[in-house]
Amino acid sequence: MKDKDPKPTTNDAGIPVSSDEYSLTVGPDGPILLQDHYLIEQMANFNREKIPERQPHAKGAGAFGNFEVTKDVSSYTKAAVFQPGTKTDTLLRFSTVAGEQGSPDTWRDPRGFALKFYTSEGVYDMVGNNTPVFFVRDPMKCQHFIHSQKRRADSGLRDNDMQWDFWTLSPESAHQVTWLMGDRGIPKTWRHMNGYSSHTYMWVNNKGEKFFVKYHFKTHQGIECLTQDEADRLAGSDADYHRRDLFESIKQGDHPSWTLKVQIMPFEEAKTYRLNPFDLTKVWPHSDYPLHEVGRLTLNRNPTDFHTEIEQAAFEPNNMVPGIGPSPDKMLLARLFSYADAHRARLGVNYKQIPVNRPKCPFHSYSKDGAMRLENVSDPVYAPNSKGGPKADEKRYPQLEVWDASGEFVRAAYTSRKDDDDWSQAGELIRKVMDDAQRDRLVSNVVGHLRNGVSEPILKRAFEYWCNIDKDIGERIKKSVKS
Repeated sequence: MKDKDPKPTTNDAGIPVSSDEYSLTVGPDGPILLQDHYLIEQMANFNREKIPERQPHAKGAGAFGNFEVTKDVSSYTKAAVFQPGTKTDTLLRFSTVAGEQGSPDTWRDPRGFALKFYTSEGVYDMVGNNTPVFFVRDPMKCQHFIHSQKRRADSGLRDNDMQWDFWTLSPESAHQVTWLMGDRGIPKTWRHMNGYSSHTYMWVNNKGEKFFVKYHFKTHQGIECLTQDEADRLAGSDADYHRRDLFESIKQGDHPSWTLKVQIMPFEEAKTYRLNPFDLTKVWPHSDYPLHEVGRLTLNRNPTDFHTEIEQAAFEPNNMVPGIGPSPDKMLLARLFSYADAHRARLGVNYKQIPVNRPKCPFHSYSKDGAMRLENVSDPVYAPNSKGGPKADEKRYPQLEVWDASGEFVRAAYTSRKDDDDWSQAGELIRKVMDDAQRDRLVSNVVGHLRNGVSEPILKRAFEYWCNIDKDIGERIKKSVKS
């Protein structure tokens, strides 16, 4: 039923406007007047209503919900968000990595799984993917990896030749590329995929005992994927297929959910484990570190304004609450800086004052001024002070999420351990996890990719790359490409 008394249109200052349709002019046929401030506001706002898109993970969507702890893990972490019975508001954003705004949801690409917990002790962010590993282990190569997946400088086109050039010169990418070229490279929907922290984090309990953990969000909807043909068809008929599916399912009351489970490694065991536990290109075998249930994540509310609640959402792994800290994972340590810096560049220095990024608990900081500052600032604005300003409480919140490090300044990867190599886990994924049908689709996906503009000698390196992963699969790929 229509509102019989609609609200009057106002400008952004709340001042009523006299017309939604006509500009102020000198007579009906005359020129437009500069004093038509509402027209100026409309045009100026339109020119500025798009903020820069994210560099990676530009295309995506998300929803709100809650996380409820279902098992007691308090012996491993004192973090309030993971204490028994705790229920916490959350925001989850899904995305593709390489695609820009407007790119198809069903391109073959990892999917981002970024989660924001509005905890009683501050905002806790986890940035992850739908795969438990990543393409590189050192942050020096991360920007180069993203550039290889983006568009060429000359033509503005994406280029498989660039991608395989980078991958074949970076053998540590083998595990993630095998995931990407397999079935899970294109999930049926965001609801039908798992989420992983990929990174290793540290948990600390009330006794000060430390543990390293990896997060696994297991979908209750089941793992379902698209074939390349299905994905290509949807890319042309419904480029927003995943975004639409998530929104409509929640709108209809079909609330997607996941169980959070963690792998837990005692602090001292990390020093002697047979592979480096902080290498982002590796997984921890479940036979060594089984999964422990923590809680249930449910999405039950769609955004009401996509721009303010999703596009301006800022996820940053440096947002870690007491009881959770970083590990010696080099990629994670670099991201503690890079994500927050990206938000300052894209949204402005005061991006944490945007409502979707604000904590839901009291906060008391000494930050002041800067563009788009919304919070009132009152003296004192410095520390230490004798004026009654906030004061750090070291006794209540001691810095426990730390570890020791020593050695010369070097530029090197992690120290190699007994089972550290770039090919074994990728090969095991093919031989022990995939069945014959999945292996056939893997070969087909790789062959289709390599036939699309990959040149010599990069093609030759690609054949060697796959033979290093699995001899039989490599030979099948080579034979099919050459036929």
